[in-house]
Amino acid sequence: MKRKRIATSLGVMLLSTSMLMAGCASKSETNTNNDSAAATTNTNNQAEATTNTPEAAPAFEFGVTPVSFSFYGNYDWYTQNPWGADPGTKWIQDNKKVTVTAVQAGSSPEVKLNAMIASDELPDVIWGERDANVEKLRAAGKLVALDQYVDKYPNLKKWAGDATLNMLKAEDGHLYVFPNWYANSARGNGGYIVNTKIYTELGSPKLETFDDLYAYLKLVKEKYPKVIPFETSIGAQGIYELYSGFAEDHPVQFVSQMAVPNGDKLESIFTDPTFKETLQYASKLFREKLVTQDALTQKIEQVREKVTTGKVAVAAAYNVTDLGARGTVALKAADPSAGYTMIWPLQKGGLDKNKIFATQYDSLGWNVNMITTSAKDPEGIFAYLDWLTGPEGQRVGFWGPPGLYWDGFDETDAPKFTDKYASDKEGLSKMMSTMDSFNWAGNTTFIDQAKSKHELSLPADQQEWATIAQNAVAWKTAYNITQFANMDPAPTSEEGVIAQRISDIFTRVFSKALFAKDDAEVEAMLNTASEEANSAGYDKLLTFKTAKWQDNLKRINAQ
Repeated sequence: MKRKRIATSLGVMLLSTSMLMAGCASKSETNTNNDSAAATTNTNNQAEATTNTPEAAPAFEFGVTPVSFSFYGNYDWYTQNPWGADPGTKWIQDNKKVTVTAVQAGSSPEVKLNAMIASDELPDVIWGERDANVEKLRAAGKLVALDQYVDKYPNLKKWAGDATLNMLKAEDGHLYVFPNWYANSARGNGGYIVNTKIYTELGSPKLETFDDLYAYLKLVKEKYPKVIPFETSIGAQGIYELYSGFAEDHPVQFVSQMAVPNGDKLESIFTDPTFKETLQYASKLFREKLVTQDALTQKIEQVREKVTTGKVAVAAAYNVTDLGARGTVALKAADPSAGYTMIWPLQKGGLDKNKIFATQYDSLGWNVNMITTSAKDPEGIFAYLDWLTGPEGQRVGFWGPPGLYWDGFDETDAPKFTDKYASDKEGLSKMMSTMDSFNWAGNTTFIDQAKSKHELSLPADQQEWATIAQNAVAWKTAYNITQFANMDPAPTSEEGVIAQRISDIFTRVFSKALFAKDDAEVEAMLNTASEEANSAGYDKLLTFKTAKWQDNLKRINAQ
C-alpha cells in the first residue's frame, strides 16, 4: 500500500527558515565591521521571508480533498471497468471526490509486474495475493508503511482488529498491506448436505456418526441405484471434510498444510492417527462404491449438474452451501418438497459435537492492497480504502449507491433495503457484479451480518437457503485457522523445494490409498510415504513451519 510521501508545508517552512537563518549568520560574519548594515539586512530578509512563505496547505479531509490514484490488479482474469461509468463509482466520484485510473494486467500479470518493478514505474496501488511479491516490493523499498494512518482512520482497526493487523505486518514490524475480505468472526461454507426428499423417503434415519453415514449410504445404493450415495466435489474435498470428524479440534487445515500440531510442535501428516483413520474409512467407501468414483478428476460443472438434478444423496465440500443453494432452487422449481438440508458435521462417535469443525476461516482474508512509493497522496488512498472497508463504503461497494436498492441504514449500520431490492433481482445482480470488481477492501463480517439480518427478517419461505444454512450450522462449526497462516516457505528456498517434494508424495499416497484393497494396505502406504518424506527432508520443513506457527501465536497474542 502506497502512501508515504507528503512534503508538508510545515517541513517547507522549517527548511526555508533554517536556510534563511544560515544565510543571515553568514552575512553577519562577513560584515563584522558594519553591525548596523547587517542588522538592517537581516531585518529586511526576515520581512521578505515572511512575505514569500507559502500558506500552509489545508489538512486532508476525506470526501472534501480530491483523491486520485492509479490501480493495478495483479490477475489475468481481472479487468477493471472504467471508473465513473457505472452508478456506484460515479456516486463515489461525485460524493467522495475519488478518481481511480486503471492499469490493466493483461494476460501475463507477473511479467508486467516485474517489468514495472524493473523500470521503477509502479502504479499507486497494487492489488494481489499475499505472496512473495509483497516481501519483494517491501525489501526493495517500494511500499509505504501504513502504521501512521491506522489510528487516524478508524475502520480497518475496528473491523480487522489488532491480532489480524499484527499477523499482516512484515518482519520489520510495519504494516504494508490493506486486507480484502478479512473477517473478525466465524465464517465458512464447508460441511455436509443431504437430499431432503431421499432422506425423508428412507425414513429420516439418524445421521450423526460415520457409522450412521455408512449405513445410510448402503441403503441409498440399494434403494436408489441411479443416485450417487456420497458426493465429494472437486479434488475429493469431501474426503478432507471427513478428516475433521475423526478427532476433536482437527480442521481440514492440518491436512492442507501437511503438518499436525502436537503440543508446541508440528508433526508429520503421514504418522497422524486421525489421517490414517480418515483414509481407511474413505477407502472403504470407495471399495463399496458408496462414493463418486471420479472424485479426483471431475470438474465443478459436473458436480453441480449432479446436485441440481437430484442425483446426490449426501454431499460434502468446502463450499457446500453454494451446492445446496443451487440444488434446492433447481429442485424446488419442479417439486416444492424437494431440495437439500445442511446437517451438523458428522463424526466417528464418542466425541464432543461442538468440537467438530467441518469448515474454517482465516481472519486475514483473501488478498491485499499495497500502496507504492510512487503514490503522491498515500494518506488519501489509505483514507479511501478505510472508508471503503467501513459501513458506508461496504453498502455502496456491495449493493451500489444509496437510493436504488437501499436507502438509509439502521442502528447497526446495515442498509435499509428498498422495494426494488426484492422486485428487481436481475438489476440487483448486475449492480452487485459490477461493484464486486471495485470492492478492494471487502469487510466479510459487516456484509454477512447485514445480509443475514435482512434475510432472517423475512418470512421463512422467502429466506435465502445459504443464509439459513450458514447461521444454523456452518458458522457455528467454523474453526479459526489464522494461527496457521503465512507458514509456506518461499518456493525457491531449501524448505520450499522440500515442501514441493512432500506435496508430491502426499498427492501420490492420497490417491492410491483411496483405492486400496483394505485397511492394512492403507497403513502400509502411509508408512512408506513417511519414510520417503523423511528422506526428502520433511523434518527440516516441519521445523520451519513450527517456527512460523509459534511466531504467529506471538503476533496474535501481542495486543
